[in-house]
Amino acid sequence: MDILASKDIDKLSFDILRASKSFDIYPTPVDQILNYSELIISNQISLKEIHQGYFEKATDALFKAVAKLRGVFDRSTKTIYIDQELPHSKKNFVKLHEVGHGVIPWQMKSYEVIEDDDDSISHHTIEEFEKEANYFASITLFQHDRFNDQLAKLNLGIDSAMYLSKLYGASIHATLRRYVECSTKRCALIVLSGKTSEGFGPECLKRDLFFSEKFAKTFGSLELPNEFCLSWNFVKHHFSKRRGIIDGELTLSTKNGFTEFKYHFFNNTYNSFVLLFPSGEKQTSRTKIILQQAI
Repeated sequence: MDILASKDIDKLSFDILRASKSFDIYPTPVDQILNYSELIISNQISLKEIHQGYFEKATDALFKAVAKLRGVFDRSTKTIYIDQELPHSKKNFVKLHEVGHGVIPWQMKSYEVIEDDDDSISHHTIEEFEKEANYFASITLFQHDRFNDQLAKLNLGIDSAMYLSKLYGASIHATLRRYVECSTKRCALIVLSGKTSEGFGPECLKRDLFFSEKFAKTFGSLELPNEFCLSWNFVKHHFSKRRGIIDGELTLSTKNGFTEFKYHFFNNTYNSFVLLFPSGEKQTSRTKIILQQAI
């Protein structure tokens, strides 16, 4: 995403949070932000039930993007439709994603789902708009530097991300990504989904991989497969369906050669998360977290 665009979105999000009196309110008051933005959430029907004619002029790429995000913004009525099957914490991010489409000025002028055809929105433009809406949703949901201030007080671990997830009303997936990308420590996140292949047995697919800036500078890109078999301990954790956080160790190839890492594993029933950090990385802080139940 363009640096100038990100700065403009930063200012837009900051102004909306301030004007809607949403700063320092926890969990982040998403519906309050929606009301300020003069947008409407439709809870009457499922996104899956919207008549196919609504999308008949949309590009294939746009339709795929909408289906993946589980939400859509109808600019003509200023209405946001959300997949009603989504958990509440995921709905918050999707809502703000669609708000982004509705308030980012250059998207307001060109992102017309109903009126656009295959020649008016390029695949590249759609991808950029989706990245911009995701960026808006993330910085708004986590309230800019408020998240970083909280992060700096906590220990390095998935328990901290779970605490922040509850605090901001976000999914553990979105929170862990933000946690790693904003961390001043050397850490990385592997996001996994499970599958069982005939002849290969249980495996986990690598859905996403994120690094902190300090991790990337120290170790470079990790050489990881796209599919993990049972020889990886965290795959065994995934299929054991054990609840709670599991600690482990593993050796990975990095630009510095083979490196010993520790990890925290957590499965939220939708995905599994492996938070990696090098052995010896400082983990503790003066703030103690007590989690009453897993998210």
